[in-house]
Amino acid sequence: MTPQRVTLITLGVDDLPRAKAFYNALGWVEARALESVVFFQMQGAVLGLFGRAALAEDQGRKGAALGTGAMSLAQNFSTRAEVDTAFATALAAGARALKAPEEVFWGGYSGYYADPDGHVWELAMNPFWPLNADGTLTLPDDPEQI
Repeated sequence: MTPQRVTLITLGVDDLPRAKAFYNALGWVEARALESVVFFQMQGAVLGLFGRAALAEDQGRKGAALGTGAMSLAQNFSTRAEVDTAFATALAAGARALKAPEEVFWGGYSGYYADPDGHVWELAMNPFWPLNADGTLTLPDDPEQI
């Protein structure tokens, strides 16, 4: 088994029902919803939502103020129109716009929003990174491609 993988991404949230409702409004369907955690099955990985204080305690840092925004999650799309649609859907679901989708210096098209708990998502169309038929991403062989 390769060590170069991520199987679970857990986001600490302040209000689990609100966070669940937000991701449901984006079209995500939970695979498991318990009182204290919600899991969404993704392609080969899982996204979890867990109370921020409970996550700090689980990490052995009880009482720690867990922050957000120091990293971003990203979804790539095949077209600019798909990026625009996903961005509009996120805003309608309660996201806060950080940067509206626009052409970017590296030749693609991207924008950013923050979910209701401040977790940053990038929505992008990268013409140098075509998506597989199932929506997954495999980096191209050409190292010159961004």
